[in-house]
Amino acid sequence: MSAPDRHLDGFDVSRETEEKLSLLESELRRWQAIKNLVGPGTLDHVWDRHIVDSLQLLELTPTAKTWLDLGSGAGFPGLVLAIAGYERGLQVDLVESNSRKCAFLRHIARLTGARAKVHEARLETVIPGFVGKADIVSARALASLAKLLEWTEPLLKTGTTGLFPKGRDAESELTEARESWTFDLEILPSRTDADARILRITSIESLS
Repeated sequence: MSAPDRHLDGFDVSRETEEKLSLLESELRRWQAIKNLVGPGTLDHVWDRHIVDSLQLLELTPTAKTWLDLGSGAGFPGLVLAIAGYERGLQVDLVESNSRKCAFLRHIARLTGARAKVHEARLETVIPGFVGKADIVSARALASLAKLLEWTEPLLKTGTTGLFPKGRDAESELTEARESWTFDLEILPSRTDADARILRITSIESLS
């Protein structure tokens, strides 16, 4: 079993999608030497730490058609979702302020034909334009949950669902966030890390 086959076992992924995800991996390795797009320590575990960790979010949103990914970095999770969600018509908007990372995102989107639009901007300037327009908003390794809720409140109050992968500090981040917000929450397990959780959040209200 090849590396992609082994890591994608259990996912409903077409051969074409697998090839495009493999292209993302190979291009990430090629660009990493010059652009330093991801933590060097994670490069030997690209499939588990980045690709599959991102891909699992797609299974949680079978009907989503529009997705806003904040702080997209080298494309995790947003670019992976745009590639894997192409066959179901998923449109992903990627927000990233780092120009070299934006160049990589655009490069991969062109190579794979993914429906991914890159916004080279600070997320605060982009979010207002997506109020009422995004089915899902996500952010991975970007900020604390309390800060994410502050940024995404306009979206979450108008029908967008938040999907926020979190590590072993998920409970403490939830405790902090609940000091300022009330929200509907579903805590989902991660397929790649027993200590990680995915927080699905809707119907937010400020306590202030």
